[in-house]
Amino acid sequence: MAARKKDYTAMSDEMLVRSAQRGDMRAFEELVARHRDKVYARAFSMMRNEDDAVDISQEAWVKGWQRLKQFQGESSFLTWMTRIVINLCLDALRKQKRQRAESVEEMEEESGGVERQMPVVTPNPTAGLERSELRQRIDKALNQLSYEHRTVLILHEFEELEYKEIAKRMQCSIGTVMSRLFYARRKMAALMASYKKTELAP
Repeated sequence: MAARKKDYTAMSDEMLVRSAQRGDMRAFEELVARHRDKVYARAFSMMRNEDDAVDISQEAWVKGWQRLKQFQGESSFLTWMTRIVINLCLDALRKQKRQRAESVEEMEEESGGVERQMPVVTPNPTAGLERSELRQRIDKALNQLSYEHRTVLILHEFEELEYKEIAKRMQCSIGTVMSRLFYARRKMAALMASYKKTELAP
């Protein structure tokens, strides 16, 4: 008996996930088509390297398919996939970091006094990302941050994770997370302001 042809593009993510969990690869391919750009963008925002971002986002989709039956729907499918790609990025960045010591970061943290959240004028990295000029400025600024500062900023501002969860993922103390976030915000604010001045200059 011929099966009725499914219109995958008209199905919701939830329907596609249920079909894919039953082994329907076409349904999963539709999920990939819908969300691959966002998953790649998150990988690139953390890795700052196109080849690494491509490799990791592809690995994330493979893991997504392999683990799909574990997905219970507590969050959106995209949020679930984003968590997978972030964890893969953190693993990759940790491997890279082992190859180079970053003593400047330790010196900054030892200067202390930043565990209390000080008010800082800072751009909200998630506001108005539709505007390509702002996106370019944010990408440029993120690229100037160290691995630790960039990662903690992305996890807190983009993924809205709590300090405790960030500390667990980055394998450091909550105080260190707060310190890194403070320096990252201050650096981002300074960089964004300098880019704006440059653009306004005659």
